[in-house]
Amino acid sequence: MTDLADRRDVETEVYQPAEDSRLLADAAIADLDSPSLALEVGTGSGYVAARIAAETGARVVGSDLNPHACAQARDRGVEAVRADLVGPFREEAFDAVVFNPPYLPTDPADERDDWMEVALSGGEDGLDVVEPFVASVGRVLAPGGAVYVLVSSLAGVDEVVELAAEEGFSAAALRDDSFPFETLTALKLVR
Repeated sequence: MTDLADRRDVETEVYQPAEDSRLLADAAIADLDSPSLALEVGTGSGYVAARIAAETGARVVGSDLNPHACAQARDRGVEAVRADLVGPFREEAFDAVVFNPPYLPTDPADERDDWMEVALSGGEDGLDVVEPFVASVGRVLAPGGAVYVLVSSLAGVDEVVELAAEEGFSAAALRDDSFPFETLTALKLVR
């Protein structure tokens, strides 16, 4: 007899490409200048990493906390490792780092204990994952490298720009896309 967990649809446990994924991939690809090694943090299905690799020729490593996401990204041909943000990577390793963070403001009382919640919830202000990412990403960024991060108006673009400035980054909006409930912005951070 098949165990119920074995029959579960893995795609319901892994964030699948949506408007935010496409916006981030398009912005990064259009801006990247011959990166040799890039990192996609929170790779999910591996869509963004695979597109960057295919369209720029870069070697792209994906990382995710979710083991199902790592497996799905590997199935897409992405080198993927299970990691929390940039923790296991060496200093100045990447020419580019790309991240579509969990950014939806979520009341802790409404959070579910599952992988999709991890992929979507940015905590009460939408910045619970963005803050530690911005604080740590500079360590793994090679000199002259760039960070591409997707930000929702629900979490606050100005707030992310301020966080980046505190870490020595300047920020530029590369692309925006508006929806009835939010505006998504692909930011480029450089030092």
